[in-house]
Amino acid sequence: MQSDTFFMQHALALARRGLGRVAPNPAVGCVIVNDGVIVGRGWTQPGGRPHAEPVALKDAGELSRGATVYVSLEPCAHHGASPPCTDALIAAGVARVVYALRDPDPRVDGAGHTKLSEAGIDIAAGVLEKEAEDLNIGFLSRIRRNRPAVTLKLASSLDGKVALSNGRSQWITGAGARAVSHQIRATHDAIMTGIGTVLADDPALTCRLPGLFDRSPLRVILDGGLRLTPDQIVAETAREVPTVVFTAVSADSPNAAALHAGGVEIVGDMPVTENRLDLDAILAALAERGVTRLMIESGGELATTFLRRELVDELVWFRAPAIIGADGIGAVRDLGLELLEFMPRFERRDVRNVGEDLVETYRPRK
Repeated sequence: MQSDTFFMQHALALARRGLGRVAPNPAVGCVIVNDGVIVGRGWTQPGGRPHAEPVALKDAGELSRGATVYVSLEPCAHHGASPPCTDALIAAGVARVVYALRDPDPRVDGAGHTKLSEAGIDIAAGVLEKEAEDLNIGFLSRIRRNRPAVTLKLASSLDGKVALSNGRSQWITGAGARAVSHQIRATHDAIMTGIGTVLADDPALTCRLPGLFDRSPLRVILDGGLRLTPDQIVAETAREVPTVVFTAVSADSPNAAALHAGGVEIVGDMPVTENRLDLDAILAALAERGVTRLMIESGGELATTFLRRELVDELVWFRAPAIIGADGIGAVRDLGLELLEFMPRFERRDVRNVGEDLVETYRPRK
């Protein structure tokens, strides 16, 4: 007979399908098992609803009665845009609920567990809890820290260079690595870059893999002086892919009006700290609009600022098997370190080959 761990792994795999599509809600997976057989499956649908549990219950039908439900997050017990999942589980007559992670949302936070238990349903909590935390790091960050979880993506040569001394950078890594990068974009709610990168490279910042364009994240441009022009790709396509510009300039300025006319959202009069847009204010503003997972694809200056401020929750580094040399432009700029113990340190979580390139994933060392 399969274990609770086995079925929870299945629920977590289903939950991953929602990453980048369900904000501000968590990505949740649900598996319903009766007599050792999976009879229903569900995951959070685009836009955040319906939730995973009612989808799985509908899939299972009458076979839900007396079944065990495996869900990657504590079932909700509050009335929001949809009825409580606890009510649906109780009405379906399930016998047991196994969940991985307690929901830190103040509207839930143990209330789902209590409601199910009071209805006579057997409860088991904490099965693959750490895996569930890793999966929903963005949702947890928005609730606990009032900011999205930040993924910093870098692509460089073996010696950490992102461009030649003359600025040429296309392409250091191969087509396979770029495809993986687009897949990662699809799992994030927003993608951020600085105006320097936009003016230098004119990037689209979309998911250009077959079938994934509709999963292109919100594009976020940091542009303190509002130098973005309507003929940049991100501005020209703003009606197709939502684009927001954070700037210290007034949103009523002529340039802002021209960009807004093309569909670009301008958030003006943002606070400035040390001659830079205040990242804390920007991250809080993104959390307020429901962004849980933010990907950074930028030049070395913005990447370094996030590293220096210890705002990076995951680092994905693509390395090409090539050397550019000391005159190349580095992926990371000056961190101002005087002692080695102040180095940002990371734990390697994954390494894999993509074509000739290497993709390494890191989390900050606690």
